[in-house]
Amino acid sequence: MTTATAPSPTSTAPTPRQVWKRARGLLIALLILVIAGITFAAVRSGTNYGHLDPRSPDPKGSRAAAELLKDRGVSVTVATTLDEATAAVGPDTTLLVTGPNLLTPSQQRRLHEATSASTGRTLLIAPGPAAVSRLAPGVRAEPHRPVSAIPPSCALPAARSAGTADMGGIRYTAPGSTATACYPSDGTPSLLVRKERGDGDTVLLGSPDFLHNERLDQQGNASLALQLLGSRAHLVWYLPSLTDPSATSDDGSPDGTNDGRTGEETSGDESDFLDLIPSGWLWGTLQLALAAVLAAIWRSRRLGPLVMERLPVSIRASESAEGRAGLYRQANARDRAAASLRAAARTRIARLTGVTAREAHTSHVLLPAVAARTTTTDGELSILLFGPAPADDAALVLLANHLDALEREVRTS
Repeated sequence: MTTATAPSPTSTAPTPRQVWKRARGLLIALLILVIAGITFAAVRSGTNYGHLDPRSPDPKGSRAAAELLKDRGVSVTVATTLDEATAAVGPDTTLLVTGPNLLTPSQQRRLHEATSASTGRTLLIAPGPAAVSRLAPGVRAEPHRPVSAIPPSCALPAARSAGTADMGGIRYTAPGSTATACYPSDGTPSLLVRKERGDGDTVLLGSPDFLHNERLDQQGNASLALQLLGSRAHLVWYLPSLTDPSATSDDGSPDGTNDGRTGEETSGDESDFLDLIPSGWLWGTLQLALAAVLAAIWRSRRLGPLVMERLPVSIRASESAEGRAGLYRQANARDRAAASLRAAARTRIARLTGVTAREAHTSHVLLPAVAARTTTTDGELSILLFGPAPADDAALVLLANHLDALEREVRTS
């Protein structure tokens, strides 16, 4: 297309000031979110305990049961390593193991040796098939059943006194033994008490739900918890930890990796995945989701049509043009910007060629009149004055330059 010499295109790259204006809102929101997260973590860092923790007031914690036991003169000690747990066993001690499935095979064997030599009480919370085979040899674990209110249906004094309780979960049988079986779920007991050496015994519980804060005041859960955990003067609340040094073998590798367990046995020892996620991560995810929603609302475009109104003061045409261009650029509205440039150019060129304002935007009237005043072909003029929207900002700037050159050519012809 032969037109007058066009001025050099204007750079379309955003300036550092423009980049800062666009990004500062997001950066401020991100900074506020980081500060809030650090503050929240600092506030909760000293009080964030897991499930069945006697220090936790959360619904799945067990602080209520621990406080009731303390009120009745039972001392409650928290142990987080196997060495602490085995050192505390004795005839006047009850050892509560909240996560026997988290122990490695060698840890389970060590724990069984320590408890079987004692005349105290050992309570195992929901041990799976592999854990039962080491912690209570001769007992078999049956498939899991939902937890519900179940009557004791046995002669165990603690169960008969407590009555109906929230039991179920994993069920246990001890063929050929004199173990006491209570709270049958689908005919198989979910609480099993087996006599050990002297006055000692081992209690297997299929579910920890009756110890949770949110359920302790329901059914006979509180009575059952107090009688099972308060039969001795001392209670050691063992919370197995994956960071326990005894969980590694002598060479420093994770213990139990070559113990020959099958995939089926391993899966029976796995805890529910969500139970292994710290509650702080769930709160963090909720905060991130809320921040994303607020950011989306903040960045969303306003709804409804634009309202035309008179400006209260006079504004120079150049300022108005720059302001509108900035809005088009921020919205990436190259189609509207190109349409505005072409409409304005057609209006001015129509005046120069004698075409009326009504017909200035009619291609079959305007194009012949312009072609008669320039050396540009009809096809090139059609693309220039009535063509499609530019593909990028550089093409938009080039279109503006060509329209200016065309107008100058018509004006000087």
